[in-house]
Amino acid sequence: MVFEKIKKAFSMSGGGDGDEYIEIDLTKEEKDHKVMVKLFTLKQYEDINDVLNALREGYTITIVDIKTLKQKDPIELKRAISKLKKTTDALEGTIAGFGENLVIATPSFARIQKVDKPKPEPKDKFDDY
Repeated sequence: MVFEKIKKAFSMSGGGDGDEYIEIDLTKEEKDHKVMVKLFTLKQYEDINDVLNALREGYTITIVDIKTLKQKDPIELKRAISKLKKTTDALEGTIAGFGENLVIATPSFARIQKVDKPKPEPKDKFDDY
């Protein structure tokens, strides 16, 4: 858009009065602020860095498949999830497990509604009689 104005100004014939000028707003930045949902698979500990970079961009919800790393090295998985949790907390986002093999992390603009599992009612000690 800015370049089109400059191109138009230079392409004009020299018949102008010299009073014309082009105003360029350098503070206006045109970015696509659409929300992205990205899928990641943790095969090794270092793969968590791609997830963290996507979260830091600010417009990405990450869904992380942890099954491979869980089977391969549970200690590395624990380190990776800890790092993901710290980064998510620093970004004021939300993190939650979904099933046994998925983790979802969001930046601050999105929240995950966590549903508490209903607790089983305690048995009455007189039911057995």
